[in-house]
Amino acid sequence: MKKIVITGGTGRFGRVLKSYKTNHKLIFPTRNELDILNIKKIRKYLNKKKPDILIHLAALSRPMNIHETNISKSIDLNIIGTANITKVCNQKKIKIIYFSTNYVYPGKKGNYKESDPIFPVNNYAWSKLGGEASVQLYKNSLILRVCMTEKPFIHPKAFANVKTNFIFHEEIVPLLFKLLNKRGIVNLGGKSQSIFNFAKKNKVDVKKTYLKKKNKIGIPINSSMNLTKLRNILKKN
Repeated sequence: MKKIVITGGTGRFGRVLKSYKTNHKLIFPTRNELDILNIKKIRKYLNKKKPDILIHLAALSRPMNIHETNISKSIDLNIIGTANITKVCNQKKIKIIYFSTNYVYPGKKGNYKESDPIFPVNNYAWSKLGGEASVQLYKNSLILRVCMTEKPFIHPKAFANVKTNFIFHEEIVPLLFKLLNKRGIVNLGGKSQSIFNFAKKNKVDVKKTYLKKKNKIGIPINSSMNLTKLRNILKKN
């Protein structure tokens, strides 16, 4: 049994994680208890709880355009906040698991392996890669490049020409607990398919729409990931 502190527990995935039954001891600090922009508070909280692992979910994600219009907030929460967490985890010898995004890949050809070159497609992805950079310096870490969404699919339309690896939050949680002892980088998602094909299995009335290759929202046409590494890990569990 591991003692695990989880930042960002009020977020969409954090709320799903809270309801999951596990033998591990999960601790969800409030933002006031553990402010990722206050290194003294981080240190004080982790000194008190003494976790084995810290899962870092706290981040700025939606709306996507906030990373274009308010880069200071994006830098603070996704880059500096992650760096602060990493510094303290390093000092305290606490393993860190960092949730990144498949958007760090160029998003053109798809089937990206963990070892493939990265080139973020939008400011959100750059901010998450900025977080990855600090976590990479600390070897007792796991970076998960995740492609997940909430259930049910929330949009009335879905892109038929955009390929990715969407998987629901509820399906990610059990996979996460099978990866606790891993280090390095692991792509984490579901079957490579169009967003429309993914959505229609859960939402029969979803309508097709198409994304222009050059779009203001910064969504790539094909950010699908190669999940061979993930499958090999799961086979051994």
